[in-house]
Amino acid sequence: MNRMSDDKFNEYALGLDALRDDMKYSQKAGLPFIITAAIIWALIAIATSLDLPMYTSDLVVFCCACPLMPIALLVGKILKVDILDKKNVLWKAGILFTCNQMIYLLIAMWAMSAVPEKMVMVYAMIFGAHYLPYSWLYKEKIYLVSAILITIASLILGLTVPRNVLAIVLMCYEIVFAVVLYRTTRE
Repeated sequence: MNRMSDDKFNEYALGLDALRDDMKYSQKAGLPFIITAAIIWALIAIATSLDLPMYTSDLVVFCCACPLMPIALLVGKILKVDILDKKNVLWKAGILFTCNQMIYLLIAMWAMSAVPEKMVMVYAMIFGAHYLPYSWLYKEKIYLVSAILITIASLILGLTVPRNVLAIVLMCYEIVFAVVLYRTTRE
């Protein structure tokens, strides 16, 4: 197979860059999902504040993520973003990035049986780390910063504060994250 010429490579790179720009603006850089994440972390904060047995609490935490798509669809509708828009071929990359997180949730399920009191910490670390590829897709550094910050902060907080405090901190962070994305996508 012959290697692509520099001119042809640059042409493809420009096309890819245009597709990423389109994803950033048509999807408002994932804003509907970030707002939804804030809502889910609020639900997790409530669930972890209830006087439930640890295993039950962990199961409820997993259930808190179940309404992700319906809430994201509703938020998308409010923001006039079709989160299921398949016009841009890079939507498949976004789906792949999300599915990657689903595989890692098996680690959180293991934590639920091995160290149930730390399951929310592990869940939060997986959640934070899953933002990394979106920094490339949406061309937004806030995703890169969030991936690193949430993962490290979740480890530190998860080892030092109650589970509900970790959830409240993540909820607050997601609200700030949403405000930052809103400001960058309305320009």
